[in-house]
Amino acid sequence: MKTLVVAPHPDDELLGCGGMLLRRIREGGVVAVVLMTEISERLGWDKSTVHGRMLEIDRVREGLGVSAENHFRLGYPTARLDTVPMGDLIAKLSSIIQQFAPEELLLPYGGDVHSDHRVAFNVGVACSKWFRYPTITRVMTYETPSETDFCIDTDASGFKPNLFINIEEEMSRKLDLIDIYRSEVGRFPFPRSTEAFSALAQVRGAQSGFKYAEGFMILRERS
Repeated sequence: MKTLVVAPHPDDELLGCGGMLLRRIREGGVVAVVLMTEISERLGWDKSTVHGRMLEIDRVREGLGVSAENHFRLGYPTARLDTVPMGDLIAKLSSIIQQFAPEELLLPYGGDVHSDHRVAFNVGVACSKWFRYPTITRVMTYETPSETDFCIDTDASGFKPNLFINIEEEMSRKLDLIDIYRSEVGRFPFPRSTEAFSALAQVRGAQSGFKYAEGFMILRERS
């Protein structure tokens, strides 16, 4: 199984589907990650913070077991993805999909609060047409704490998982890797806290008969 996850920011792939990625690799699959944005000095971040984040990204990549050649950093400015021409974004992701030839395509939920997440979802959907990307047999979305659950659009149906992946063997490792991104983790009841991450995995597990699970929405599947 070849799995490609599109992450608007570094940490989204880990928070949303890190357990699944660890499991896929444990079972012999190949995983690729696309990080669409990054922080930079030109956007006002200091040099040490930027350098530190790059080191964190590499540590998480290695911890997940993703090879350097299957780790793509597009480098667009964080929180400004909606200012980039859609055609440019689609062209970049299209090239990666054609190169990696995934069977599974994982996207952030289209109703997420953050504009970067919504753009990434739309770009991913545009790159999922079977007649242009025939290797893709499953397209699904993952949930990102503090982005997916904070959607208050009353017209939206909300994130309703219809696929649950057992991550009991991966949960401890996922939490260890999340801890690498210390600036993203706060004290409970902050939604990005160790307690909140564990609670969400337990809720998804309780919905599906596992101790810990990650939930996904299958958008399209063909076989």
